[in-house]
Amino acid sequence: MKRYIYALTGEVKTGNEDTILRSSAVGSCIVIVAYDKEKKIGAMAHIMLPGKSPENEKQKTKYASDAIDELINLLNLNGATEKIEVCLAGGANVLKRRNENIGQNIIDSVQENLNNRNIEILEKSLGGTKRRSISLDVETGCEYFTVGDGIEKVLWNFSDNKFSKKETGKRL
Repeated sequence: MKRYIYALTGEVKTGNEDTILRSSAVGSCIVIVAYDKEKKIGAMAHIMLPGKSPENEKQKTKYASDAIDELINLLNLNGATEKIEVCLAGGANVLKRRNENIGQNIIDSVQENLNNRNIEILEKSLGGTKRRSISLDVETGCEYFTVGDGIEKVLWNFSDNKFSKKETGKRL
């Protein structure tokens, strides 16, 4: 029986083969899905803000740099190897404000942080104006996503290193 672990805004979660990691209602936030296919360990960070948190911040993982640090730390604590792979989703301007840059600012911050750590981004579903939902079946290595009210699709299969975006026929 699979257990569902939800990564809410500002949270970083991890799981093993019996886990489905999930994050829904992702608007301007960015979700990083990380996976170690050798150990079958997954992690998800739901990032709300770009950059690094101020010293007095209580929930540091709302910020890109701190969330990525925690994501890597949790993966390592759970036995992941140095070979983790990631995909990104989110960064939409869901309020459709003309000069709204927060989604793009978070995208830029996350990509820069990952690049500085030499972590390759395998696939992304970023921008636009529609919310997303993201899930990772840690056992199979399949990452699923929706855009708006659309049908759930495979964003990336970490186990096969395949880009798919095929419909699964499921609605979240």
